[in-house]
Amino acid sequence: MPVATPQQYEAMIDAAQKGNYAYPAVNITSITTINAALKAFADAKSDGIIQVSTGGGQFASGLNVSDAAFGAIVLAEATHVLAEKYDVLVALHTDHCHPEKVEGFLKPLLEASRKRIADGKGPLFQSHMFDGSVVSLEENLKLSKELLKECAELNIILEVEAGCVGGEEDGHDTSGLPAEKLYTTPEDMLEVYEALQPLGRFIFAATFGNVHGAYKPGAVQLKPTILRDGQKAVTDKHGDGALMDLVFHGGSGSELSDIRETLDYGVIKMNIDTDTQYAFTRPVVTHIAENIEGVLKIDGEVGNKKTYDPRSYLKKAEANMAARLVQACDDLCSNGKTIFGTV
Repeated sequence: MPVATPQQYEAMIDAAQKGNYAYPAVNITSITTINAALKAFADAKSDGIIQVSTGGGQFASGLNVSDAAFGAIVLAEATHVLAEKYDVLVALHTDHCHPEKVEGFLKPLLEASRKRIADGKGPLFQSHMFDGSVVSLEENLKLSKELLKECAELNIILEVEAGCVGGEEDGHDTSGLPAEKLYTTPEDMLEVYEALQPLGRFIFAATFGNVHGAYKPGAVQLKPTILRDGQKAVTDKHGDGALMDLVFHGGSGSELSDIRETLDYGVIKMNIDTDTQYAFTRPVVTHIAENIEGVLKIDGEVGNKKTYDPRSYLKKAEANMAARLVQACDDLCSNGKTIFGTV
């Protein structure tokens, strides 16, 4: 099955909202991590979201090219081909893009989708994130409206954010922000809905104390009820049909009780990167440590090609990353709920 069509992606989101579950949105940077994501979703019989950050795209383009948009296109096209071998639906998404990166990152990706559509194919990505949380809400919504109009013309969903996710990840650093910036208000959520709803479909990353990166249990104080209160402000004024599709950023390391509570308040997508990065790297370290004399040519010896062949440890990395992502599907209750073959 190829990557989900725009209609299938909307059906995925609708099914998650109706069924009180969410999709893991996993960041990928290579063929190996794409394969890990596809393996996980297939093993869990869950649909899912595969996403590329600006840093991930830059990495994938190679050291001599170092072009985030170009690398993102390479990863997306590879996913379109690889996904045809699986019987679950996956959607392609891009992660945080600040205003200053729109011209160099989002615009080329939208143009790539425009060319694909002209060739009779679907868009390259099914959704993109614009992160305008670094500017005022007024400016954020002004820019978001412009991008949403362009996305809607291509049947692409736009993700927006109001309020900031704390911490640092993949070049996205808001660690110095005051605590109040980490919480979206009901008034903010209502303003976002009223500004964007008439223009096209969007998903909304409201913030409730979530933080990027890895922390010990209890270090991050999430307040999921912020999502409940914001949704109530919107539906009280505009009816139950106005319930927004919400996104949980900084999902790695979160308590299961907090994850499950957010599902009751309309979260349909949770980003996971830190935990899957660790899951990928851990077996590589074990492999190197257990095979050090074969991996390294020590004291003039020749080593052991079977152990320093990158495939020997990258297969282990792929398997372990996939296992961690299966856990995320279980946590988000998306396991066994693929809509593949029904839409």
